[in-house]
Amino acid sequence: MMGKKLTIAGAAAVLLFLGACSGDAENATPPPPPVTVAQPVTGDLIDWDEYVGRFEAVQNVEIRPRATGYLSAVHFTDGQFVRKGQLLFTVDPRPAQAALAQARAGLAQAEANAANAKTELARSEALVAARAASQEEVEARSAAARSGEAQVAAARSLVRARELDLGFTRVTAPISGYVSERMVDAGNSVAADQTILTTIVSTDQLHFKFRGSEAMLLKYQRGGQGASKGTAVRVRLPDEATFDHVGTLDFVDNRIDASAGTIQARAIIPNPDGFIKPGMTGNLRLEASQPYKAILVPDTAIVADGARRIVYVVDKEDTVVARPVETGPLSNSLRVIRSGVTSSDRVIIGGIQRARPGAKVTAQAGKIEAQEAPAQRASSAPPSVVALPAGR
Repeated sequence: MMGKKLTIAGAAAVLLFLGACSGDAENATPPPPPVTVAQPVTGDLIDWDEYVGRFEAVQNVEIRPRATGYLSAVHFTDGQFVRKGQLLFTVDPRPAQAALAQARAGLAQAEANAANAKTELARSEALVAARAASQEEVEARSAAARSGEAQVAAARSLVRARELDLGFTRVTAPISGYVSERMVDAGNSVAADQTILTTIVSTDQLHFKFRGSEAMLLKYQRGGQGASKGTAVRVRLPDEATFDHVGTLDFVDNRIDASAGTIQARAIIPNPDGFIKPGMTGNLRLEASQPYKAILVPDTAIVADGARRIVYVVDKEDTVVARPVETGPLSNSLRVIRSGVTSSDRVIIGGIQRARPGAKVTAQAGKIEAQEAPAQRASSAPPSVVALPAGR
């Protein structure tokens, strides 16, 4: 009986001990949650704005004949590159040659008449000196000589006009560039200044035309950057991953399109190999700022709080502090921070879901690294923001 009482007493003591341990566990404070922190990346940045546009030829010429007649020959292959002055078409020159011959004959006759008038004038002047002719006769011969000289001048002008007509039977390239297909075959009749024979576009340089909003124009004008002649631009084609075609802005229109609220601008892009064709589309990046110092953090470290953007930082006591920030453009996976944090702050870049303003955390050191987007890898041209990280 005594042994049974001891057993019950021992069991009660064990239960009391376990209850005390359980109470201590419930009253124990959990450790602060772990988060990853890092100082922001600092660097020199250039802002770039992106637009969609289309390439156009700097020079686009419709080739029309200056002479009316039958087309006798075509001297190029459709689509070939032609040089300025190269012969493209020949209009039957025989009517122009005949007209030129007639004009030259008229000139010869006028010159003969003028020479004869001068001879008669000289004879009359000699007779007047010998008192064998009257002064009135001399004046009449002088008028005839002057008329003969005028007829010669008119005949020479007619010859030059007919020479031009003959020259117009040779249709040459007014510019260097790629010629389109011929629109008229040899044997067809063409009308001067009316019939379109083909077209030529220059390709050594191309215009890239695009439109920007009124708001962007105001931003450039107030900031004193972009939208001015000589501003650097970079362009990529639809199948290209990098902005390798470098050019400059050379024109901004003088008014806003009231119906669309946009303004037209144009850049000039070198195209020495003729690879880019007029009519192609592309994406243009316009330099929108001078290099400036900025702070960058991962875009994932920024939390939306209604209209505000917040970054969590850890202070010296390992307490989480919410900092409202003003954000800028995105560079790869890093976001420019205009204001709100400093380069010495410890920004939470991992475990943000465990961070609560005013709560303690266990800060673990991390590192901010940019992750390039596929369209920006191996690019010799800058992304929308170029970051040149400074060493720390």
